[in-house]
Amino acid sequence: MSDMVSITKDGAVWEIVFDRPKANAISVAASKALSAAFCSFRDDPTASVAIITGGGEKFFSAGWDLKAAAAGEEDTDSAAGFDGGFAGLTELWSMDKPVIAAVNGYAAGGGFELALASDIIIAAENAQFWLPEAQLGILPDGGGVIRLQRRIPKAVAVEMMMTGRRMTPEEGVRWGLISRVVPQAELMATAREVAHAMSKSAPLSLKAVKAIVNETEGMSVEEAYSHMRGGKIPQYRACLDSEDAKEGPASFAEGREPAWKGR
Repeated sequence: MSDMVSITKDGAVWEIVFDRPKANAISVAASKALSAAFCSFRDDPTASVAIITGGGEKFFSAGWDLKAAAAGEEDTDSAAGFDGGFAGLTELWSMDKPVIAAVNGYAAGGGFELALASDIIIAAENAQFWLPEAQLGILPDGGGVIRLQRRIPKAVAVEMMMTGRRMTPEEGVRWGLISRVVPQAELMATAREVAHAMSKSAPLSLKAVKAIVNETEGMSVEEAYSHMRGGKIPQYRACLDSEDAKEGPASFAEGREPAWKGR
């Protein structure tokens, strides 16, 4: 694993820490290292939930390494050599397990896009979120322009993208973008608490919930039912037809903890 990315495993929960001083800026090499971490998590049958966070207390990630790009040091074509696109997650369509972003500080530009690519955002009180790309003559094409307006009201998202206005964690909670806001010292403990609670659920159930939520977004309830029960989401039947779907009720009736097999 790259010295920019470290992984700690606690049962079915992985903690992925991106630490690239001073601001955890994301270069092509960093995206490649993050891709390797996320793909390893995805492919490990014993892993259920991942937490992604930044090293230090000031920056979750400052986003794309603009200084390196301006100096001509970034060859974006080399991104074709690994899965997941920018930050290794923003286009990792095969990621079928939940990812929690524990945002420990500033999440700017691509750093915000990395958080948006996760399933849940938990933020420290000192965190800030913004997309400054329009002020730099570019745009947030690492998923920000697509994902943000699906996660918060369109008018608010457009204002943020066109002005670069910063969002506080408290505002993010009001719009439903952020799950919890906690003091900096409690961030990782809170993220671990949520991750371990999720990891107690059946792995196939977690995959099915994620797939159904993502694939039925924007559909009417009737359309979503039809899509889900019409065989369009394989994870749906895989969950309901699994051994674990029998183990759950059996363990409940017998008063014991379930022994999930992921099949």
